[in-house]
Amino acid sequence: MELDDINTITVLGAGNMGHGIAEVAALAGYDVNLRDVEEEFVENGYDQIEWSLGKLAERDQISESEADAALDRVTPLVDLEEAVADADFVVEAVPEKMDIKKEVYDELEEYAPDRTVFATNTSSLSITELSEVTERPEQFCGMHFFNPPVRMQLVEVITGAHTDEETLDLTEQLAEDMGKTPVRVRKDSPGFIVNRVLVPLMNEAAWMVESGDATVAEVDSATKFDMGLPMGSFELADQVGIDVGYHVLEYMNDVLGDAYEPCPLLAEKVEAGDLGKKTGEGFYDYEDGGADVPTDAGSEDIVLRLQAMMANEVAKLVGGDVAPADEVDEAVMLGAGFPEGPAKMADNAGLATLVETLEELSEETGADRYVPADYLRERAEAGGFYDDESDDGRTEYETIRVERDGDVANVVLDRPHRMNTVSEQLLDELGDAVDDLGADDDVRALLLTGEGGKAFSAGADVQSMAAGGGDPLSAVELSRKGQETFGKLEMCPMPVVAAIDGYCLGGGMEMATCADLRIATERSELGQPEHDLGLLPGWGGTQRLQHIVGEGRAKEIIFTADRFDPETMEDYGFLNEVVANDEFEDRAWELARDLAAGPPIAQKYTKRAMLKGWEDTDAGLEIESQAFGHLMSTDDLMEGVTAFMGDGEPDFQGK
Repeated sequence: MELDDINTITVLGAGNMGHGIAEVAALAGYDVNLRDVEEEFVENGYDQIEWSLGKLAERDQISESEADAALDRVTPLVDLEEAVADADFVVEAVPEKMDIKKEVYDELEEYAPDRTVFATNTSSLSITELSEVTERPEQFCGMHFFNPPVRMQLVEVITGAHTDEETLDLTEQLAEDMGKTPVRVRKDSPGFIVNRVLVPLMNEAAWMVESGDATVAEVDSATKFDMGLPMGSFELADQVGIDVGYHVLEYMNDVLGDAYEPCPLLAEKVEAGDLGKKTGEGFYDYEDGGADVPTDAGSEDIVLRLQAMMANEVAKLVGGDVAPADEVDEAVMLGAGFPEGPAKMADNAGLATLVETLEELSEETGADRYVPADYLRERAEAGGFYDDESDDGRTEYETIRVERDGDVANVVLDRPHRMNTVSEQLLDELGDAVDDLGADDDVRALLLTGEGGKAFSAGADVQSMAAGGGDPLSAVELSRKGQETFGKLEMCPMPVVAAIDGYCLGGGMEMATCADLRIATERSELGQPEHDLGLLPGWGGTQRLQHIVGEGRAKEIIFTADRFDPETMEDYGFLNEVVANDEFEDRAWELARDLAAGPPIAQKYTKRAMLKGWEDTDAGLEIESQAFGHLMSTDDLMEGVTAFMGDGEPDFQGK
């Protein structure tokens, strides 16, 4: 089957995951049959889709007509035979119990057409075991969405022992067509990628508290603020549901052995019914304010222990051919919101140090979970999960991507899992990239974009910056670093175009302010929300914005902390152009190529004169006159005059 052959998708189960997957499929243009065992369940799921689509339209992420059309494509059903009679692809999202899922596939096999591909949304159960209930194991795979499916980018596409390559390719193509990022799980292994990292991490956090080595507050402080993860380990357990993680651990323990023995502390919570947010109490009391994680209670010992456990799981995944290190990192960043992947975190910490940490813990406790994996030892000797040099000799970045197309360099902010928020690492890498590109005579224009289609940049990555320390002196240095880095866009010799699609907020807007031209899609939102946080724009926004929109408008934007639509920002003079969503990419490249065709020497001196003129008009005028004299002797001038007289297009060479 080809992707074009898929017209109707059936989603089995109308709960949180099921109705979310159905909505994603409907938004992608597929007809969707949403089925559950009772009318009440399926109608509730349908109502949730209608509500969610309404919210997307309310926020201008889709139009009212797109919301109506997506809802029209969803058919709520109870009868299974009717639900799957014309299905090309089935996504099963029933409760995470092996016996329940097997019963569903028993019945599904009876009614589904022979062509139909089956995909289970399980987060950890065996794909192979489920596929063997059917008569089409080669057309069976895992398709694990993350909650909520409408917002989360990752889809794990998991092979079973019998799955055909064509089935996996088709499922990946379908995920991409739904606007998601698929990551292939090459071997059917409990927990797949993301849960294989997160669940043992949660378990180790519990073991530390169980043994008296740390408190809940100390572990969560270390996880959230020292390591820079989105949530503390216990905070995350409460959010997901302690029972969910516990049952995944039980399954991993059964299949993988004693290294995954669930901590008794988790069992106690499950037995008491204290499952986290959904019950009002877990490791935190949500009827009394919920999680209040201290910023400075962590310790290096806790961080090392948690990093060592994650590194060991990464080694088991990579060494076991479940996924390569870079894809493990991509999956965990997209699925769990890590600021960087666990393999990269382990490399930064030093694998030799982490192996030593595991060995000491293993000797102290005798617990199997601390035994270093053979592949971890191997990579420690090699220096890390990643090789130092890239194969092509180019500079490799982690938070940005540089792509060349002729004389235009596209600098892509590449942290879609974090809405392309600006971390200190991104500042460093962006600064290095602009320096390198500015010194390259073959680059004639920079195009600055954000990956993922949801944000140019949603601002500063407050989480990772908090992990680096929150003292005033560090904050001053961080402000200076941002000012200097973004200033390189102003000072680089070639024109810079900021192409804004989605959120452009806070530090992201300050970055765009330093571009020479700015265009945005109709769905974009712009603003400086720092005052809502009790801060001010600290990367040049208080100074640079007023030069573009005027003092009054700049104060309005900063003091109100509002989000502004692109049409308003065009009226204010911040945006040069607002572009239809479907025309955006073509227009951005067209503009960048037009600028790249301009006279590079004249462009360089024009930028220099205008930038200096902000500070001192007389100084700017002096640079202007000196540059004018210099340009009179260039080959570019003769090329321009000749082309003008002959009514042709000049071919400027920068000479």
